[in-house]
Amino acid sequence: MNRFAFIIHPLDCSDVARKFHFARYMPDALLERTLKILPPVKISPITGIQSPSAATEGFFVSCLLTARQMMSLPTPFVLNKIIQTARLAEKLGAQVVGLGAFTKVIGDAGITIAKNLNIPVTTGNSYTVATTLEGAKKAAILMGHDLKKARIVVVGATGSIGSVCALSLARDVNHLTLIGRNEAKLHVLADRILFETGLAANVTSNIKSILRTADLVITVTSSADAIIEPEDLKAGAVICDVARPRDVSRRVVEKRDDVLVIEGGLVEVPGDVNFNFNFGFPPRTAYACMAETMILALEGRLESYTLGRDLTLKQVEEMHKLGRKHGFKLAGWRSFEKPVTEEEIHRIRQKAMIKVS
Repeated sequence: MNRFAFIIHPLDCSDVARKFHFARYMPDALLERTLKILPPVKISPITGIQSPSAATEGFFVSCLLTARQMMSLPTPFVLNKIIQTARLAEKLGAQVVGLGAFTKVIGDAGITIAKNLNIPVTTGNSYTVATTLEGAKKAAILMGHDLKKARIVVVGATGSIGSVCALSLARDVNHLTLIGRNEAKLHVLADRILFETGLAANVTSNIKSILRTADLVITVTSSADAIIEPEDLKAGAVICDVARPRDVSRRVVEKRDDVLVIEGGLVEVPGDVNFNFNFGFPPRTAYACMAETMILALEGRLESYTLGRDLTLKQVEEMHKLGRKHGFKLAGWRSFEKPVTEEEIHRIRQKAMIKVS
């Protein structure tokens, strides 16, 4: 049986307080200073993962830096903390390690981390993209959109994830617009899409006017601030936010009950799985990036599968097939840390229909 590990970290100080009682009595500033000097820790074992052809087990290890610290502290310092965490996983017997949350975006997206280990590393982005697209298309259909007629927009289309999303979507849609800051790069991508799929994609850097016509938006920029606000969207739109930090302002879900914001698909893990850690998910449910690490262990593909910022459609499609082979499937959606049910999607659709009627 191959074993894996997955690196997590607290998003903020309240996450630390939920796991460690001493943190409840510390001011945030003092707690963050303490976290800087604490070593990585093993959080919990993961047991019971069973596909039709293999089994695996693993554990969560934590790099005890908050998201704010990871983005604000010097990159070499943060990378060293992540490498220390991965080396703990290695000592505990992991044969492949996955990078979670902000650990996958620091520096060169895992390449330096992998060079400092004796076991392979993956960011999980291949399966994240595969399930994100699957979930976004399913959500759009539930919202009443016909993908062949719908207007699809990819924001941040020249990035590694954005370009793969655009290439994949171009096979299923007739109206695709690519948005990015560098129009020359957008035209190169549009030419590639035309060559590979026959679809003539539109290109623009004017995000505001295009969003007001979009039925489905995939957004994955590297912006430090939200770029999509409530007034930018048409009633009935579906916005799938793959970016971290988020591209979609929280005001959208607070002010617009006629649009659907999702963060990609959750994955149902095969077997009688016990994570021994509460993410607030239903039983047997995990992030897709976690699932990619599990799939690699189940398949015996002990390799650095998704590293760096060069992601290919071939990787995405292969990981999607391997996920299906081992019994992983889409489990639902989330929006700003909360689950989104099909019943809620139906209510949003009804409100959108009332608004446009």
